Amino acid sequence: MTETVIVLFTRDLRVHDHPALTEACAGARRVVPLFVLDPAVRPYGRAAFLAESLADLRRSLRERGGDLLVRRGDTVTETMRLARQVGARAVHVSEDVSVLASRRQRRLAEECERARTAFLTFPGVTIVPPGALRPSGGGDHYRVFTPYWRVWAEHGRRRLLDAPREVVLPEGLDAGTLPEPGPGGPFPGGERAARERMNTWLRYDAENYADRRDDLAGDRTSRLSPYLRFGCLSPLELESRRPGDDLVRQLCWRDFFHQVTRAFPGITRDDYRPRGHRWRHDEEAARAWREGRTGVPIVDAGMRQLLAEGWMHGRARMVTASFLVRRLGVDWRVGAEHFFSLLLDGDVPDNYGNWQWVAGTGNDTRPNRVVNPLRQARRFDPTGEYVRRHVPELRAVPDRAVHRPWRLPGGVEGYPPPLVTME
Repeated sequence: MTETVIVLFTRDLRVHDHPALTEACAGARRVVPLFVLDPAVRPYGRAAFLAESLADLRRSLRERGGDLLVRRGDTVTETMRLARQVGARAVHVSEDVSVLASRRQRRLAEECERARTAFLTFPGVTIVPPGALRPSGGGDHYRVFTPYWRVWAEHGRRRLLDAPREVVLPEGLDAGTLPEPGPGGPFPGGERAARERMNTWLRYDAENYADRRDDLAGDRTSRLSPYLRFGCLSPLELESRRPGDDLVRQLCWRDFFHQVTRAFPGITRDDYRPRGHRWRHDEEAARAWREGRTGVPIVDAGMRQLLAEGWMHGRARMVTASFLVRRLGVDWRVGAEHFFSLLLDGDVPDNYGNWQWVAGTGNDTRPNRVVNPLRQARRFDPTGEYVRRHVPELRAVPDRAVHRPWRLPGGVEGYPPPLVTME
């Protein structure tokens, strides 16, 4: 049995179904759970959620006799410093796919090799590991979702793991201080909140998810995405609870974009499929879009929800993204960076993969697809309730007119005309 193992937490902040932690607890006498607050990892608007999630993780580990050690600095440097301090013979980490994560894993592997310390990566961020499925016709990943979905649905799953009963920590270690949580938001962070949200949603809303998930005002989406992004909830456990085909398909999309990002790490800056797009540089239009001042109510409602909550309804994400790139002609990278900076669930594969899909530079097999915001508004917010909730200037506008306020005599005071013609 190995004497001491470090488990480096990154975006897998839970104790249930955590292969790296379970393996360490089963195979080592002592386990050192570690999280490093690395200045290279910008928290953007996610700092409070992260702080709450770390506090919850520390609580869970302490309940099992362990603790969460928190360090500040370069992740690799701090991990290796702690490894020397405790005489660790191995470092465990959940495998991830972004450029930053891949670079960190390579550096850790190199430093561990120099120190004659084992470095092991484990699944857990996705349901099916990103490199597990390859097209039969060749290639290192699936470029189109539908064939990936068929193979993914039939692929075997690893065993779902219980939380470890005991975590034995070496004596005399300074646990370190957690970051201050700051003002709370609409999503409390942490595994406890994640599991409570999952259980409530499965009990009351999962059955009607397929019919109601696109209802903007009803907001019947699971709202589990921030917990999946931070690993407060295991995607495999969520799938195992049989949440319905529509949500399982969304989990598959998440896995799909992870395997795309693993194969194409430049997804945040380079066109996955270059098509010769010529984007407009229009900072004024981009600013109006960011602020929810485009004059198109359904777009402005979505953007203001994002500013207020750090979250946006999935249907609204598609509408607002399509408006920026298709109607305003602004580079998809402008929108993707704004979303990534504000969304609690903003992770590299999903955020940038979806933006490239909307822009026609990514995995969409119909690259010229255009979403009409007015049709979307009439279909998914027929009474204008969603718009009124987030655009107070329009609260007194009648139902049929709320999506076309520019057609009212004199318009609406305090609300701008649309940036582009929408008739």
